[in-house]
Amino acid sequence: MKKLSAVLVISLLVSAAAFAGQYVVTFRGNSVPAGFADQVAAAGGTVVFQHPILALVHGLSADGAAQLGANSGIASVQADATFSLDGESMSAAEQNFDAPASAANPAGAFFYPRQWNMRTIGADQAWAAGRLGSRSVTVAVLDTGIDRQNAAGSASHPDLAGLVDYSRGVQFQLDNPACIPAGFTFHPTDDLLFHGTHVSATIASNAVAAAGVTSNVTLVPVKVLGLTTDASGQCTGGSGSLGAVLSGVLYAADIDADVANMSLGGGFSKAGNGAYVGLINRVFNYAHSKGTLIVVAAGNSGLDMDHDGNLNVTYCASPNTVCVSATGPTNYSTNGPWQNVNAPAFYTNYGRSAVSVAAPGGNGSYVWAACSRSAVSAGLSICQTGTFVVGAEGTSMAAPHVTGLAALLVESIGKDKPSQVKAALQQSADDLGQPGTDPFYGKGFINVPRALGLQ
Repeated sequence: MKKLSAVLVISLLVSAAAFAGQYVVTFRGNSVPAGFADQVAAAGGTVVFQHPILALVHGLSADGAAQLGANSGIASVQADATFSLDGESMSAAEQNFDAPASAANPAGAFFYPRQWNMRTIGADQAWAAGRLGSRSVTVAVLDTGIDRQNAAGSASHPDLAGLVDYSRGVQFQLDNPACIPAGFTFHPTDDLLFHGTHVSATIASNAVAAAGVTSNVTLVPVKVLGLTTDASGQCTGGSGSLGAVLSGVLYAADIDADVANMSLGGGFSKAGNGAYVGLINRVFNYAHSKGTLIVVAAGNSGLDMDHDGNLNVTYCASPNTVCVSATGPTNYSTNGPWQNVNAPAFYTNYGRSAVSVAAPGGNGSYVWAACSRSAVSAGLSICQTGTFVVGAEGTSMAAPHVTGLAALLVESIGKDKPSQVKAALQQSADDLGQPGTDPFYGKGFINVPRALGLQ
């Protein structure tokens, strides 16, 4: 077994910069005007995505944006805001073994002894009771993509093989060509970083290397983040845009995703961005009306969201979402024992007005899940050569635990009932911290067997 030291700590930040030439267009009357694509072309741009609520347009100059905005039927043309995924450090471990997949017994996964997180939420009790998920439940993962799609159209990593529906996958964010090795071939929704694969395998896994909350849901990659370069030209983390994320939410709702996972924190100033706030709310209300429950990460800035002043905490402040804070052991240990496993993570955002529930995100001891076989980022390209897992911590890691439980609840409660699923998540949670609604735990720490009526 090979190991790389350290751990991956992730957060999602938003900058005031805009994607060059990329704009978010909204429409009057919630309908796309006749001849819209021709209007965009006449203004010098191209339509990347369109929906009755908004369109994502690329290649416009400022004059072209003004020209397009003068057309009847168009309510606004706004420069798109940029988000950056910040990876500080990472840990990967190769796994070579002959053990069969453990999908029917996730506790038999090779790395399960390290997975304090799955035991803490009681996922093992659900597995023992046969609650492993259903392929009829669809989970959209709005992230950096999912693993490498092989020639057979399946995920290459054995933990995800057969669980990903690439046919419904979509890419809203390109990867910077400067970050991709010469001659490297990949499908548009392949994960060239690691993040989306790690999140996906936490939601659902065949439990060859590491267990997921479930082992039998259908995952759909919705790529809203891609590799990027920093100011010095070095490839670092990933980036996306508000327009790409909102397009991804609309797409997930329109393919009837039961749950959408958004491990995307961050925020922006409310001043001067009222139109963005209103648009975000419209998009999330639309997803709710279509029956999609959206689970979002609270963010990793240690921010008190009850007193965030002029800052809009992008998605936790949105309606009809489940906002997830992070917890983890207070001692560092790879194989245990772990202490105070439900302690609030040092980095997590918090606030009674924002946090819905808490879940394991790591607090020095890491959350382990599959590493993408299409990763090209520094330190993780080794994942192309074998079956690897990566250790990570962040609210990005906490959210997919909740998404996995939500997928199990959809199976019990039924489709198109996001409010009922959210209520079940909160009502079954362990009431930790201050009684009732706590700043760090919200309504509590998720409890899988209680939510499923197993205790």
